[in-house]
Amino acid sequence: QVQLVESGGGLVQAGGSLRLSCAGSGRTFSTSAVGWFRQAPGKEREFVAAISWSGGRTSYVDSVKGRFTISRDNAKNAGYLQMNSLQPEATAVYSCAAAVTLYSDYAFRVANNYAYWGQGTQVTVSS
Repeated sequence: QVQLVESGGGLVQAGGSLRLSCAGSGRTFSTSAVGWFRQAPGKEREFVAAISWSGGRTSYVDSVKGRFTISRDNAKNAGYLQMNSLQPEATAVYSCAAAVTLYSDYAFRVANNYAYWGQGTQVTVSS
């Protein structure tokens, strides 16, 4: 079983930045794809970004391309989501998830492909 814990959320002004962290445990973390999803009040959960186990493949929802950057450090069993130029519409609970190796952009975006989930961290962007 892989355990995931997110951190780094908080309150920022529009235009500001945050870096979310996803701390994983278990030997399988380093061989798992890591994804980030978010859910705003009254909205469906949506895919944000994902990265393959090696870090060689990444995928982003179009709305965050050029502003968010996903990365990972397998030596630290950690994943990261750098979020720049934040706008109020980014306000949501952000969750990280891990899955056995996924290798396609489509597979990255399917929440059901991820077997392990963190508890979520709140990101609030003020206008």
